[in-house]
Formats: sequence, structure tokens, C-alpha cells
Amino acid sequence: MKIIKRLISSAVAACLLTGATASVADIAIIVNPESGLSSANAKQVAAAFLGKRGSIAGVSVTPIDQEEGQASRDEFYTKVVNKNASQLNAFWSRLIFTGKGMPPDQVSADAEVVEVVADDPEMIGYVSPGAVDDSVRVILVVQ
Repeated sequence: MKIIKRLISSAVAACLLTGATASVADIAIIVNPESGLSSANAKQVAAAFLGKRGSIAGVSVTPIDQEEGQASRDEFYTKVVNKNASQLNAFWSRLIFTGKGMPPDQVSADAEVVEVVADDPEMIGYVSPGAVDDSVRVILVVQ
């Protein structure tokens, strides 16, 4: 009986550790290679995605967001903007209601973000690092 309890405890611990490791992901902030923006910090990127600024380091940027429920979106808003989904919804609801802002346009997944950013020098987006290809440039990786 003790052996079975130990095996179960070990299996549960392994599942928890594996789950915790799997939920940790990096986020790559990307721009078009023709963009004049070569780097940015998380605070600048967060301000752009919250509609607080339309440029970073003097370079005009237009953020492209991902739909709610996407893993990259959750990681981005948690790690870069420091807001969860309900806080973000409340933030945008206030701005929309007062006429002071609108959230960024959305696409459904990393591949679409890469495509949109690759087509427009002013776009800025976020994806998982594995989605990055030669059509875009990474300006920040957030862990």
C-alpha cells in the first residue's frame, strides 16, 4: 500500500511539474523589417497596446492584437501589460464608453499576426517565438 501511495504521489508531482513548465512561454514582439524601430522595452510596448501612445522612440506603430482565448494573447497581457483578461476588458470598456479610445484590431492566431506585420511597416504585434520567420523582425523577447 505504501508503494502505491508513493507511486501516485510521484505521478502527481511529475504532472504538476510538467504542467508548470509547459505554461511558461516567451513572447516575441515583432515589427516589419522596414520599420525604423529596432528595439523597445515592455513599458513602451504596453503603452502602445493600451492606446496610450502611437509611437515608440519616434517611430509610428499600430498594434495588432490576437483574439481573446489565444495562448499568446494571455501570455502577452500577463507578462507585458500586467493585466488579466477581465482587467483588460474593464480597461477597454471604460475607454470605449467615454469615447477616449478603441482596442487594437484583432486576428485569430500567431500566423496571422506575422502576415499582417510583414505587410505593413507600421504594425507591431506579439507571437510565440516559434512563429517568427524572416518576414518580420523581433524587437523584444519577454520571458
